[in-house]
Amino acid sequence: MKIKNICCIGAGYVGGPTMSVIAQQCPEITVTIVDINAERIAAWNAGDLSKLPVYEPGLDAVVAEARGRNLFFSTDVEAAIAAADMIFISVNTPTKTYGKGKGMAADLKYIELCARQIAAVATGDKIVVEKSTLPVRTAETLKSILHNTGNGVGFHILSNPEFLAEGTAIADLHKPDRVLIGGENPEAVQALVDVYAAWVPRERILTTNLWSSELSKLTANAFLAQRVSSINAISELCEKTGANVDEVARAIGTDSRIGPKFLKASVGFGGSCFQKDILNLVYIARSYGLHEVAHYWEQVIAMNDHQKRRFADNIVQAMYNTVSGKKIAFLGWAFKKDTNDTRESAAIYVADALLNEEANIVVYDPKVSAEQVYADLDYLGTRSPGENRKLVEVVTDPYDAADRAHAIAVLTEWDEFKAYDWHRIKDHMMKPAFVFDGRKLLGGNDLPSIGFQYYAIGE
Repeated sequence: MKIKNICCIGAGYVGGPTMSVIAQQCPEITVTIVDINAERIAAWNAGDLSKLPVYEPGLDAVVAEARGRNLFFSTDVEAAIAAADMIFISVNTPTKTYGKGKGMAADLKYIELCARQIAAVATGDKIVVEKSTLPVRTAETLKSILHNTGNGVGFHILSNPEFLAEGTAIADLHKPDRVLIGGENPEAVQALVDVYAAWVPRERILTTNLWSSELSKLTANAFLAQRVSSINAISELCEKTGANVDEVARAIGTDSRIGPKFLKASVGFGGSCFQKDILNLVYIARSYGLHEVAHYWEQVIAMNDHQKRRFADNIVQAMYNTVSGKKIAFLGWAFKKDTNDTRESAAIYVADALLNEEANIVVYDPKVSAEQVYADLDYLGTRSPGENRKLVEVVTDPYDAADRAHAIAVLTEWDEFKAYDWHRIKDHMMKPAFVFDGRKLLGGNDLPSIGFQYYAIGE
């Protein structure tokens, strides 16, 4: 099976960067990314590459190289499906907010809609690739829909989960630790292997059965999130005992059996994958009656939620047990640096907790728009959209955010925060001037010597 045309349904954080790199590395393959969101597609096609809907370092250069040559963005979903030999499904699979499995199970309605559209349009055999993060045995759903269309078209289902870290996605795609491909048909598996083999060493392309591939994605994210929650649990103990969590992390990270990665204490993990995938794992375990397994993984989420609540509580406690009417400047709203993704960002939940205490919040983030900040708060439903806009201001200058603020809370580890003129910031704040470092980012700035009341997690 020689692949000449690829279609990707979904032009978001996974589909956009992944397909752009495939197009860059495989100029002989025509890659078309489709989405029903016309505004998003228009942004991908915009002449100004700084306006791409996904911010990733290096993505603009990749798109500039391939767009118009063999990389195309379109809203004509049916035409792209009809022309494709291989179709990637890269649509959103959010946690269900209704019905059975509410709050845990993945909502597969968009996956099913894709499958039905593929079945309706396809006139020739297709390889269909699961790219979205999916629960184990989702391929059964796809196979059932696609193989029962009655139109005589043959479909081969593959699982090819993404292991991208937002902020380093392009580097991850260019030099991945591994590419995982699960499938039942050897020829279909080999066809996708050949696509990646254009730039990925063959020994880094792993092939498994469908179910192992699907479960591996959930398991990888669960293990990484578990490490974050583990060190965050120790950070609270450090604060009570006089230990320093950075020193503890360094000491245990030098053990080759443990390693140093994902041992950075913080206000908590966010993003589109960690919480969603663990909740999915919990739901799957419970559906099989594996209650101890479910309870084990649920504690990773519980610890993460506790860390966010604890950070907000510590702000209130340090500021004389009240933040009512006080201005608190948030530096950062994205869930991590080098991305404009805010899904499950710790900043959202810390802000919500402080707003419940009647604080006034001013937000600065170099890549997140005011519209996104308000959308995140509105989605919680804690208060009306009007109240959120009254209590929360979003600014485009960090010094404006800090002006006459009672406190600064660092919620994202943007490197630029370290380069600010912190003497200037302190001079324009209310006194005493508090800094609550939720990312342990500013330790090298020696803020106490400038005159700040400085609080960092795990110290």
